[in-house]
Amino acid sequence: MRGKVALEEAFELPSLADQSRDQAARYIAPPDLDRYMRQIKSLTDERVKVSDMHGIGYTIVSLTVPGIQGIFDKDKAEKHATEVNDYIGTQIQSHRDRLGAFACLSMHDPKQAADELRRCVKEYGFHGALLNNFQHAGPGGETYLFYDQPAYDVFWKAMVELDVPLYIHPNAPMGDMYNKLYAQRKYLIGPPLSFSNDVSHHLLGIISNGVFDRFPKLKIVIGHLGEKIPFDFWRISHWFDDVERPLAQKAGDTFAKESLIHYFKTNIWLTTSGHFSTPTLKYVCEYLPPDRILFSVDYPYETIENACGWWDGDAENIKKAVGGSKAYADIGRENAKKLLRLGKFYDCDAKVD
Repeated sequence: MRGKVALEEAFELPSLADQSRDQAARYIAPPDLDRYMRQIKSLTDERVKVSDMHGIGYTIVSLTVPGIQGIFDKDKAEKHATEVNDYIGTQIQSHRDRLGAFACLSMHDPKQAADELRRCVKEYGFHGALLNNFQHAGPGGETYLFYDQPAYDVFWKAMVELDVPLYIHPNAPMGDMYNKLYAQRKYLIGPPLSFSNDVSHHLLGIISNGVFDRFPKLKIVIGHLGEKIPFDFWRISHWFDDVERPLAQKAGDTFAKESLIHYFKTNIWLTTSGHFSTPTLKYVCEYLPPDRILFSVDYPYETIENACGWWDGDAENIKKAVGGSKAYADIGRENAKKLLRLGKFYDCDAKVD
């Protein structure tokens, strides 16, 4: 399929990439580390060439982990976010038929985050923002700022007014969380467990604490086919609807007004990033319509060759799994066109067999 859109595609400033090599080594196999280090620095060269070879017409780039969420100091975080956003905007300027971007933001101050997002959307045409989960703050970064609290409503209001989505991306455990939970079980860091646990925790907090009820037009994207939440839809819904809701009401707490599935069908999109499984995709589509799913790679943690090899190589089985050729084309690019309000881009109207 030509003209695919990919939107969980990481980069790092070349000047800082080498400093993050040790962290990358937690996720990337040693024989593959040099490839990763080369590709994480490339915005407009190898990334575009390999994308073209495998039918990706448009890529949304975003700052890799830990990103701004790993900077404890408010002033430093805000300054670096602005520097990175200016760098991305400048680098992709002459490649807008192939590349777009999500803004990175400091979330220490919700109003400042809203202002920076507004600047990036209006000045550079960014398609929204990507945050690497909660914001670390305070001494040693051990204060965790989650965006499901009322203080962040000023930020959510800006997201809705700009009509752009927020991508909530995982981050690596650090500090006390790393020492207490993962230091003795390092193979659980990243895709096996820590990533899905952290993002699921944050997203379910946003749902249960009523953020979507206060902002019913808010749009959130999460990767890896839902960070394992779809596989627990029944159990979470059972406890939200049958147990937790009356308990919350008795305690006087705010709780989500609608069902869990309602928010996933109304406010939330899932990407295929790093989850290249046709049977898994079929399972998710039993709960959610295909218009809630978006193709993505998770480059360069995953390779474009593997992601597109699955999507294109298993096309006939994927079409059966998602409900036909139209749904296949929708997931591959049409849903992203609508969500991100994309104009013309490379191969955007290529025929889908």
